[in-house]
Amino acid sequence: MITPLLTKKLSLPERGRIICISDVHANLAYLKGLLAKLSLRDEDTLVFVGDIMEKGPDSLATLRYLMELDRRRRCVFVLGNCDYWYDDEDHTKPCTDWYVKRYLLTNSNGLGPGLLAQMCEESGFEIRPDFDIDEFRAVLGGRYAAEFEFLGAMPQLIETEHYIFVHGGIPEGDPLFWDGWDLMKNDNFMGQGRKFGKWVIVGHWPVVLYRESITDAKPIIDRESHIISIDGGCVLKDDGQLNALIIPRNGSDDFECVWYDPFPVRRVKTAQAGSETSAYIRWGDNKVEILERGEEFSRVRHVRTGYELDILTKYLYGESGVVRCNDCTDYVLPLAAGDEVSVVETTSRGYLVKHDGVSGWYFGELL
Repeated sequence: MITPLLTKKLSLPERGRIICISDVHANLAYLKGLLAKLSLRDEDTLVFVGDIMEKGPDSLATLRYLMELDRRRRCVFVLGNCDYWYDDEDHTKPCTDWYVKRYLLTNSNGLGPGLLAQMCEESGFEIRPDFDIDEFRAVLGGRYAAEFEFLGAMPQLIETEHYIFVHGGIPEGDPLFWDGWDLMKNDNFMGQGRKFGKWVIVGHWPVVLYRESITDAKPIIDRESHIISIDGGCVLKDDGQLNALIIPRNGSDDFECVWYDPFPVRRVKTAQAGSETSAYIRWGDNKVEILERGEEFSRVRHVRTGYELDILTKYLYGESGVVRCNDCTDYVLPLAAGDEVSVVETTSRGYLVKHDGVSGWYFGELL
């Protein structure tokens, strides 16, 4: 099925910051926390680079919050693959009925009720195995016309004088033959060896997936390729964060980064040296063999590399043999006395912390 393509050309104001945020994933608390840190000004432009909904707990509330924000501030929205629920004819995703039914009957996105399920709950539409799809479309299309129209107005790509904003990435080939889906879901865009004349700012692919041995959630700015990837793994990663890329003025490439996570901030009492070797086991490459299961930590072997490490037992999916795990690392952070760290996990062995967006272990005392 061909996904309709919508792109827009836009002129940005000469004054004010351009603040880019992607992959909120229905985490309204993170979004509010990030916006508070940004101390927004009237002249700022907020650019949301897709995936404002799904996977997190508050899809409908987040959508409505952003609709209200758009009324009060200068906002620009790019459509992400998790936001694509609009159809000009019946106000739901332009796909087969079986997909909609399967989505609703399997707890939506696998992580909890998503936008359509939350709309059904609020409107009193009962999701049963035999629910009538035409009734479903009529109820939601009527009651939530404003929400669907807001989503339907979002393009998959916005091009300005100096920047291109697109959720997944820019497909190769003639734009006349682009499919809209390939702009929204373009995995590993920075790994494709592409180069551009304008800055291309994307989300979709958590930046930690580009790292090999450490977990670093800060935006990646590739000045040679003119690509910036900003998805901090909000909701998807236990230690994820919601990033904002700040362009101080239109045409500038003097980028700044601000991010939000809710973890408590402490200070390092004693310095420690960093790891000489480490592993980062992450989504897509997270098969491990359990060597010794413990109550708090388990010894595992990473199936692809053979690397052995201890990980938190609660991060494992399965009881024995070859299983999968949440993103994890044995990286020991190099830290100096007085460094501020965010505490992700407190264990009997030490702390899993973040410092300047990088996750790792600290084995000393925190103040």
